[in-house]
Amino acid sequence: MATFIVGYDLTHKDGHDYANLIDALKTSFSNWWHHLDSTWVIVTSKTAVEVRDTLSPHMHRDDKLFVAQASGVGAWRGFGDKGSIWLKDNL
Repeated sequence: MATFIVGYDLTHKDGHDYANLIDALKTSFSNWWHHLDSTWVIVTSKTAVEVRDTLSPHMHRDDKLFVAQASGVGAWRGFGDKGSIWLKDNL
């Protein structure tokens, strides 16, 4: 299993509904963290390319998506105990 940072920039063009994207993130990856508007941290056995390919069908062609494997080192501030513990356990 690997931990990935997933970030996106959505255009919201043509009334595109992103409920399917959020649902795909929640249901395709059982272990996830989402405390920032457009950033998720997921733990999966998939590769970065497979994560991208899982999410891409739920996005508008002009949207941007970034998937990168986490290095295991991180720093943060402003999150409660629950979020901080998840990050410590999964990065």
